[in-house]
Amino acid sequence: MTTDTKQRILGSARRMVQARGYNALSFREIAKEVGIKSAGVHHHFPTKGDLGAALARQYTEEAVTLLHDLLERFDNEQLTLERYASIFRSALVQDNRMCLCGIMAAEHHDLPAEVRVEVDHFTEVNVDWLFKVLSLREDGRDAESIKRHALAIFAAIEGAQLVARGRGDVSVFDATVQAYRSTGLFA
Repeated sequence: MTTDTKQRILGSARRMVQARGYNALSFREIAKEVGIKSAGVHHHFPTKGDLGAALARQYTEEAVTLLHDLLERFDNEQLTLERYASIFRSALVQDNRMCLCGIMAAEHHDLPAEVRVEVDHFTEVNVDWLFKVLSLREDGRDAESIKRHALAIFAAIEGAQLVARGRGDVSVFDATVQAYRSTGLFA
């Protein structure tokens, strides 16, 4: 088994989870899509929890890179937050998919502990990044207030994505994000 096979397994599993959630993750379906036996999937990921944790970890690592790049290109808070929202929007445009960790978070109680840790880490990465962006504003707010605002933005974006996905209409996401702007949640 090669690293390429492992990445193909992760790719198949990611599409499956983003479309139908963690509970729909099936080693048999992954093996069929990748063109290997189920034992081949188990070779790389002995348990569903191992696979779920690897998926969430990989997704978070990709997010860290994207967020770092966004902060490096920081022009102003509003543009940076618009770029941030567009990352979540892009999942909807790609076959009406959800943020991988967002859809897994909706199944939090069904997740093995190792998967919950990775999903929670994704949330922490996003909230910490939003905290950094919001901290660039010099408005005299204390760190706790900024942290709450960062969490509110993250929850709002994930929620907008979920509602838009449920409606099968990306314009719902766009309208919701615009409403966030007009109410002051976004800059």
